[in-house]
Amino acid sequence: MVSIVTPVYNAAPYIAETIRMVNAQTYRDFEMLLVDDGSKDGSARVIEETLMALPEEDRKRFVLLSQKNAGAAAARNAGTRRAAGRYLCFLDADDVWVKEKLEKTLDFLLAESAAFVYHSYEFGDSKAQGTGRIVHAKKTLTYREALTRTIIFTSTVMFDREKIPEDLLLMPLVESEDTATWWRILRSGITAFGLDENLTVYRRPPSSLSSNKLAAVRRIVNLYRRQEQLSLPRTLYCTALWGIRAAMRRI
Repeated sequence: MVSIVTPVYNAAPYIAETIRMVNAQTYRDFEMLLVDDGSKDGSARVIEETLMALPEEDRKRFVLLSQKNAGAAAARNAGTRRAAGRYLCFLDADDVWVKEKLEKTLDFLLAESAAFVYHSYEFGDSKAQGTGRIVHAKKTLTYREALTRTIIFTSTVMFDREKIPEDLLLMPLVESEDTATWWRILRSGITAFGLDENLTVYRRPPSSLSSNKLAAVRRIVNLYRRQEQLSLPRTLYCTALWGIRAAMRRI
């Protein structure tokens, strides 16, 4: 079974569509854990109403969890701890998967006998309409390579929980916690395998956190220095390469 963990914070405009999208997946052996992170816009009510409209057999695949607002990392960790599936995915509440996403990603993981896989994705606008800018997955990605290219997007990953200890999958409570998690897993000696097929649209509203370039630089530098304990020269080197590659992805 595949467990899908989705943090939900003030996602009322998107979450019903997201639930129906997941329920339409061609791969059916899944559970979706929706973790309401103290939303103030009625997200939990929208989730409950959406689930009640599903057939009873489909409804059983979805679990709503609630917690006081603690951030996306804490919400994902709460879902990971409750997950029952061997395979683990993350899906942000406003992103879009094609209907074959789970089937193709799991087939790829099994074919590669991999512990950690991810795939290509496309930048989308505020309505999740693809812009044509696609970030292509590399065939393999090691820790050293990953430090200078943040091409692994949260809604594209899948992990085999029998091959990766849970303490590596639980996210640190820091900014860019997802990137810090990928690095920690790769640093343990695991290689990420990339499926170069676009299976996800990354919705990017104009006010999204990642659109603030100066904040993005500050976050990546903090990760290098505080999480990875890199020296200042290595930090400067990695930051320069990261910046060049990040700019190229957006051209």
